[in-house]
Amino acid sequence: MVTQDKQRGQGLRKMLSSGVCTSTVQLPGKVAVVTGANTGIGKETAKELAKRGARVYLACRDVQKGESVAREIQNMTGNQQVLVRKLDLADTKSIRAFAKGFLAEEKHLHILINNAGVMMCPYSKTADGFETHMGVNHLGHFLLTHLLLEKLKESAPSRVVNVSSLAHHMGRIHFHNLQGEKFYHAGLAYCNSKLANVLFTQELARRLKGSGVTTYSVHPGTVDSELVRHSSLLRWIWWLFSFFIKTPQQGAQTSLYCALTEGLEVLSGNHFSDCHVAWVSAQARNETVARRLWDVSCDLLGIPMD
Repeated sequence: MVTQDKQRGQGLRKMLSSGVCTSTVQLPGKVAVVTGANTGIGKETAKELAKRGARVYLACRDVQKGESVAREIQNMTGNQQVLVRKLDLADTKSIRAFAKGFLAEEKHLHILINNAGVMMCPYSKTADGFETHMGVNHLGHFLLTHLLLEKLKESAPSRVVNVSSLAHHMGRIHFHNLQGEKFYHAGLAYCNSKLANVLFTQELARRLKGSGVTTYSVHPGTVDSELVRHSSLLRWIWWLFSFFIKTPQQGAQTSLYCALTEGLEVLSGNHFSDCHVAWVSAQARNETVARRLWDVSCDLLGIPMD
């Protein structure tokens, strides 16, 4: 009886996890960076890129855990070019140090997957005084992408994939309260940062037109991952609806689809879910907000505005 229930559950999960990356593209000689690659979707994404022959950098806050995952991927894929480098997206000094080291080490960068994130954190600030969700999920990846952009252009055709969420539909960009100091709700702060990911992707695509670098935002689905570690309520909900929740491998499919699928260049700037173009909220289609968020982000991070 237990086995039958388990089989039914697996069948239901399979049915609900539509969207599989069917690309057969191989990646020998290609270089990829995946943030938050020591667990969950990031780990599965890095594993698949390594399996296809890429030189993969696991950009992680927890280097010890990253080294363990790197060995696991090396053993599983036979690809020894899986490297771990320290990256703490909550500290711009760490981001700049990672980028400096990477640029000194590598001549190329073909795939950047901005995957790492935090969710439902109690109110806190990053090392630079940014609200944690906005600081890690948006500003950290904004700075990282900026620092690696010339290398991406030199390596074109290349791609940037930003992991967002369906939660962006509930997000708003409150420029007068970007750091959550006037009012704060952990769930909404997460939604706001995911909206920022979508807006960043669209504005980045607009600015990169004709450069050979394309960019995509993705909703990975509701995935069994460590993202919910800050919320006991969410952990309980995840457990309750476990049949409906994707495995990290299933959750990685749309990131992989956007990183690998041939002919996707014409859809740069779009949002994807289950390996298809997905609808975004009215807020996420607001070009004025996207441009203003870009300028504000540059100002906060000390990046010269063009």
